[in-house]
Amino acid sequence: MASTCIPAAPTQPALPSGLAVFKTIPYAFILPEILCGTWVWILVAATSVSFPLQQGWVMYVSLSSCLISLLLLISYIFSFHKNSENWKVLDSLYHGATAILYMSAAVLQANATIASESGPHSPLYYQLNSAASFFAFITTFLYILHAFSIYYQ
Repeated sequence: MASTCIPAAPTQPALPSGLAVFKTIPYAFILPEILCGTWVWILVAATSVSFPLQQGWVMYVSLSSCLISLLLLISYIFSFHKNSENWKVLDSLYHGATAILYMSAAVLQANATIASESGPHSPLYYQLNSAASFFAFITTFLYILHAFSIYYQ
């Protein structure tokens, strides 16, 4: 008599909770996203905002993304997700959309950096704007990495 093997259903990896959030690859990006995003809005706030529409968008994106990512991190640490697949979809969509928004903010911040090169107090504000542009692009890269690693997991 031939025995038939029933293939096991593919199991999805469990969503991390507690301190395991900092050890699991896609979720370990959340803390660096928050830290780099915080540097973006601190550095933009420290400059003389010469371009209020451009740098206002940078402040909005960086501050709101930082706060939402912090709430997401807290929800993972305290296990509010209850290992639901909907959280993976939410996480992937949030980080994908935020990566697009951060890319637009990083480009606008780079434009403000170039324009601040010849303004008054140019050495100080140029350096602050350059650092803000650098951290904006790093944060964009982290959000892209997070979104793709969740998607391909």
